[in-house]
Amino acid sequence: MDLKDTLFASPMERTADFNFGEQTAQVFEDMLSRSVPFYDEVQCMMVEIIASLVGEEPLIYDLGCSTGTTLLMLATRLKNKNPQLVGVDSSMSMLKRAQRKFEQADRSNMPTWKQHDLNERLITDPADVFIMNLTLQFVRPLYREQLVANLYDSLKPGGCFILVEKVTADNSLLNRTYIEMYYDFKRRKGYSDLEIAKKREALENVLIPYRVTENVELLNRCGFINPDIFFRWYNFAGFIGIKQ
Repeated sequence: MDLKDTLFASPMERTADFNFGEQTAQVFEDMLSRSVPFYDEVQCMMVEIIASLVGEEPLIYDLGCSTGTTLLMLATRLKNKNPQLVGVDSSMSMLKRAQRKFEQADRSNMPTWKQHDLNERLITDPADVFIMNLTLQFVRPLYREQLVANLYDSLKPGGCFILVEKVTADNSLLNRTYIEMYYDFKRRKGYSDLEIAKKREALENVLIPYRVTENVELLNRCGFINPDIFFRWYNFAGFIGIKQ
């Protein structure tokens, strides 16, 4: 059973770095719904885009699949196309919850689950789709370009890479404004100022966002021609690149 996110509700002497262990996995669904604007809608958008682009028996990787929500939506939407789904995550706690979610949904096409740290080289089969939904921002910047380049090389022609990230604005005034609007969003979702401050501190050295332009330039350098932005809400953005 998923619990309410109260990880940062109590004062603490020192805030530890954010991680995706068992405590986070227990509250992850609530955390996402209250921390990520339009999370459900972005999930639907990704599934719709993928469904419109892939053919029969597509191979789809969700990198940083967490509790498997996106994969379950894809399994449902693409059931007539017999998709091959692979969920990759560094957290075994997340992967166990993802598998349990599929078992409870009684889906016959169970994904392949793989525990892997994306800061290390990832070897995949030729794929139709790679998804990184709020994942690349947790990969150390030193390794991001090599990872995305490897994904491009592993895509089949016409395959797509979907990237959703927390972003920063080039204009410093707008960047501060967007951040304050994001904190207002979290307050509306029931988080206290203490929780917001402690979560920010916990993520400070763990989540390192790029500017929108930096993400587009990264996709271009790795081979994606004319990547597009399919979603934007203040300091969150969704990008898509297609291999020519």
